[in-house]
Amino acid sequence: MSFLHRIFGRPDSRRALEPLYRAVVTAARDPAWYREGGVPDTVDGRFNLVAAVTALVLLRMEAEGNAGKEPSVLLTESFIDDMDASLRQIGIGDYVVGKHVGRLMGALGGRLHAFRSARAAGQGFETAVRRNVFHDSPPSEPALGWTAARLEALATALDGASLADLTAARLPAP
Repeated sequence: MSFLHRIFGRPDSRRALEPLYRAVVTAARDPAWYREGGVPDTVDGRFNLVAAVTALVLLRMEAEGNAGKEPSVLLTESFIDDMDASLRQIGIGDYVVGKHVGRLMGALGGRLHAFRSARAAGQGFETAVRRNVFHDSPPSEPALGWTAARLEALATALDGASLADLTAARLPAP
């Protein structure tokens, strides 16, 4: 689609959300997640945090109703583009990249459901974090607590951020 937009001179609306996606990735790559939080500093560990932070931002946009729909779709498309490019960069071929991207989208959807459910039930994020951030590498209890508390703090900070702040890539600190 962006190829056609370039040919016909229409702006690619996804570009407007690229700074937000870069801010999400920057937040997920904060060394404290890996140092204090004990998240494995691996491709999977980094993906798990990018997906978790993306999910929290998407949930905040979801709370905006119709106003948040387009930005959330564009942010999700940026996530997909990044995952596609990352898979290709590590050598996943064209024939199976779509299948891998589909799994990664399922993982993002799982995080959305887990965090949405935890918040709706008034529960902490420990169960969601254990399953969706540390699923392959069981954490120590202090690491789990630290990571869950920081993601909860980020979710709370996002609640106070306006949609305009988010679309302008101004993510609040957790």
